[in-house]
Amino acid sequence: MQEFLTVADTLRLFYSLYPNPMNWDELVDLCDLRALLKRDNQSLSGGQRQRLLLALALVNDPEILFFDEPTTGLDPQARHNFWNLIKLIRTRNKSIVITTHYMDEAYELCDEIAIIDKGNIIAQGTPKELLKHYFGETIIQLPEKALSTDKAKTLNLRYTINDDWIDIQTEDPHQTLNTLFSANVSLSQLRTRESSLEDLFIVLTTPISN
Repeated sequence: MQEFLTVADTLRLFYSLYPNPMNWDELVDLCDLRALLKRDNQSLSGGQRQRLLLALALVNDPEILFFDEPTTGLDPQARHNFWNLIKLIRTRNKSIVITTHYMDEAYELCDEIAIIDKGNIIAQGTPKELLKHYFGETIIQLPEKALSTDKAKTLNLRYTINDDWIDIQTEDPHQTLNTLFSANVSLSQLRTRESSLEDLFIVLTTPISN
């Protein structure tokens, strides 16, 4: 993408490459570029540049689009704005393939997910199917100072380490809490949350230590 061209000039250049491009006004409005048409490419923010790149990918109105780490380096607001654009494009009956290391992005945008480790697909399915298959519905979090890994093993808990916290996966939070209480584990800093795709990725790609 030439930095000295304007957004409009860049779009016109790509329009000239295809015999049956998408309607100009439809594309400009779809990617929210109307206010940027006279801006030089070099003056665009990260989020604005991604919107332009998305428009360039759509010029030929393709049936399938590929995005490789599309929101890397974007601030949270720009990421969510880009997600909204992707969702809007999905309503036009297009297939979209996204590679991403952001698990929240995969959960938000993808109908089906393939987790790849060392070149191999190690899990595949819808986000909800994957979480249901590998996890219970709840994660109980405790600081490591309250529950050591040795004690967690003694109590037969399924867990992972997340910074200085132990994340306990459980299908029966009430029973797990009773187990912790009976073992005199301090619950003063206890937190709960649902399992996420990031939990799944860590579990599936972390080597098992002997």
